[in-house]
Amino acid sequence: MSLESTKADDIAGLIEEAIVSGELTPGSVLRQEQLSERFGVSRTPVREALRRLAALGLVSFEPNRGVRVRTLSHDDLREAFLVRAELEALVTEEAARKMTSEALEELQECEKRFARLTREVRSHEPGGNRRALMGEWMRANHAFHDVLYRVAELPYVESVAKAARRTFSGPTVWAPADDELETLYERNQAEHRAIRQALAAGSVAGARELAREHVMHSFELLTTILEHVSADWARRLIDKSSPPRLVACTLRIAPVSPGAKAHRP
Repeated sequence: MSLESTKADDIAGLIEEAIVSGELTPGSVLRQEQLSERFGVSRTPVREALRRLAALGLVSFEPNRGVRVRTLSHDDLREAFLVRAELEALVTEEAARKMTSEALEELQECEKRFARLTREVRSHEPGGNRRALMGEWMRANHAFHDVLYRVAELPYVESVAKAARRTFSGPTVWAPADDELETLYERNQAEHRAIRQALAAGSVAGARELAREHVMHSFELLTTILEHVSADWARRLIDKSSPPRLVACTLRIAPVSPGAKAHRP
């Protein structure tokens, strides 16, 4: 593998994490010259990194406008979650047939970490401080499901499912809290426990159905968050005395060194 290719991998990983965490908002313009300067590399690995992100559906190349972080419609999100729901159900079913006591213990640890981070997210006010926490929250969520991917041993299904889960979760950084969202967050957390318990009980069909429901409930959580963010933003546009909470974010990352490896969620 060439040095340029390695740099492209690292840059793509860092930009992907910034998009998924909400640090780079939908519609943000990604300028190759600025990214080259920020990462301390030539435009070649930056261009390749952007191509890879486009293949994942995270950015789009627009004629005469450059590269933008993709804005997903409600239908785009629903389609991605429908695909992911069926694949996660399949993976969970297969994992249930191969489950070990060691994997169950690992799932329990992942579940505990996700529950703790969910409580922390719910206790924080929207804004910048929640951004780093939401990144941890999403990685903890993925870690639980990644145990199932590993146990299931379905590499192709895993690659497709993980591509489908690369949907924009950034609005969670800015979502105002209320009772409805509190209930949805609590349900999302409880479903991890229910899936683990079904696996521990050896209920293949039960674990499969719980996994499918969990993904579609995650879609409900995300769309509810989007609705709340939109309503909160509209109110703040009307109330000129209160500065908007939802602001564009600048990508803050150090130059990529040849040996550096980006963390992928």
